[in-house]
Amino acid sequence: MFSDAISSEATSTESSTSIDAHRQRENKWMTLLPIVPPSQARKNKKVRRLLLDGVPPSVRYPVWCLLTDSKARAIPSVYAQLCKRPRVTAFSDIEKDAKTCFPEQAQLHPNDGPLVSLLQAYLSMVPDIQYSSGLASIAGHLLLLSPEEDAFWIFTSMMDAHLRPYFSANTIQFEVDAALLSRAIEINDPGVCKKLYVTLGITADVLAKPWFVFSTLFVGTLPVDYLHRIWDIFLYEGVPLLIRVGLALVQCVRHLLLQATSEEVAMEHLLHPPLACLPSTADAFLNQALSMKLKDDDVRKQRIKMEAQLKRQTQSRALSTNNSSGMQTASISLPKAS
Repeated sequence: MFSDAISSEATSTESSTSIDAHRQRENKWMTLLPIVPPSQARKNKKVRRLLLDGVPPSVRYPVWCLLTDSKARAIPSVYAQLCKRPRVTAFSDIEKDAKTCFPEQAQLHPNDGPLVSLLQAYLSMVPDIQYSSGLASIAGHLLLLSPEEDAFWIFTSMMDAHLRPYFSANTIQFEVDAALLSRAIEINDPGVCKKLYVTLGITADVLAKPWFVFSTLFVGTLPVDYLHRIWDIFLYEGVPLLIRVGLALVQCVRHLLLQATSEEVAMEHLLHPPLACLPSTADAFLNQALSMKLKDDDVRKQRIKMEAQLKRQTQSRALSTNNSSGMQTASISLPKAS
């Protein structure tokens, strides 16, 4: 009886402490948000410290607006005009994915609902984007946190700053990042690297593609609270954080990977890791990712260097492909001013 009373009192104290810490973080963000210029947010060390400390759900939407500088990108009436354009080729796929990716979020299902409208608008504005269900997953998560038009501009900012090359037919950025991920795995765990790439014969692009493209930003791989914490830091740090998360997932299921007998089994462990293999909290998983052996500045430099090398190697082929398809690099089609 006495021990039960002590346990109950301890639990109550821990809960009170947790609530107080949450309120303190919330207050710090509410104080910081009005004074940091969004264009400088990703260079602000205080912003980074608060991001690592935590982002309460109540302020995640304005924090993501800050990190993406989405308000500055918003052009009045453009979103409404984009939504009125003729249906894009991928419209039926978007309708299907709205239901498949968010089966319990009925507000995202209608063909004139916010998710379909947002992606219809974006794909009509940026016609060189190759649609995949990962786009629906990203956009849908944004819509669960923010109003429709604001979600559109956050989504546009995320695509322009980080993700657009992964969905463009005429880019080699994915090949570069897949190679960087494989190198990082080799440095952090040569044993697993040999198992994946030599014994099982998994190629760098096969390993990276589901995370970076089809299940973009680890949607479908991580629980939602883990996912949001990863996105908090990703919007500040960029692609090096994605590589860190990939390394952390490899570490979490290391024992399963070493026992895997086929590429299919290994990829299943990586794409859908058992919850028991993940750290118990989102912050613990984030800390694991941040502790991986990786120099972010070196990754950024290597991305630039490797992309330049690949561009030189494939220039004639790329030019031939673009000429035959009539595609233009980084094309954007905004409505005309009325």
